[in-house]
Amino acid sequence: MSAGRRALGIAQLSLVGTAPPDLVLLAAQAGFDFIGARVRPVTGAERPYDLQPGSPMLAETLVRMQDTGVAVRDIEFLLLDGSDQRDAWLRMMEAGAALGAGSLTVAGCDPDRIRLADTLARMTEDGRSHGIVPTLEPISYQPINSLPAAADLARQTGCRIIVDTLHFHRFGGTLDELAAAAGLVPLVQLCDGPRQPPADREGLVLESRVERGVPGEGQFGLAEVIAALPPELPVSVEAPSDSAVASVGELSWARRLKASADRVLAEAAALHPAVIERKA
Repeated sequence: MSAGRRALGIAQLSLVGTAPPDLVLLAAQAGFDFIGARVRPVTGAERPYDLQPGSPMLAETLVRMQDTGVAVRDIEFLLLDGSDQRDAWLRMMEAGAALGAGSLTVAGCDPDRIRLADTLARMTEDGRSHGIVPTLEPISYQPINSLPAAADLARQTGCRIIVDTLHFHRFGGTLDELAAAAGLVPLVQLCDGPRQPPADREGLVLESRVERGVPGEGQFGLAEVIAALPPELPVSVEAPSDSAVASVGELSWARRLKASADRVLAEAAALHPAVIERKA
């Protein structure tokens, strides 16, 4: 990565069927600086990737990271549902520390805010010894579904928050909310899509997991969102499309996402702050 350029990565969900060692190579070939790695599957349909210390896949991933210079910045994903998941997040943190990651993405589906805050505080404390900070992602179809709600929990517990442009658009986030929470955000996940949301929760879940839009090719106003955040903030492209990957292949999809994200970032850099203020 050249000096002064914003770090740009690709999230595992963009190529969820690609094992992390192969994702590192694809990221390097497409020109990305880092990847996000799934060290724990989100659904039973996903292929699990064993990245625990001592595993062959971890060793292979580390070799490819060293060979390419591509880093692992974040790991995912844990849905905090109110049950005791400490063993799960400790294993995830062990894998993340071995990969050199700095954050672990979680979402809050526990409707009990007090219990959720206790969980996040305990996670944050556990993460200190691993160099891992939990990052709470507000998701449009989960109980924690706004930036103010996520920011409030982050300030209470010491965790941080991740902004996903799909969910930001779907739950009606504003640039003012984004500016108020910017100091808590270590990473933005970038994708695009139509202005009109799916009709129901099932549609929102489907859109989120398997069919998002290429950055800059939808109606989310991504340049303004990025311009409202600090210029050094890393961006990770999270744009899964089962149909596109099946059609063009993994590397072509990764290269298309990189080129499109570069254009969005260039547009964001060209925006004057006064423009953002008028449209907030």
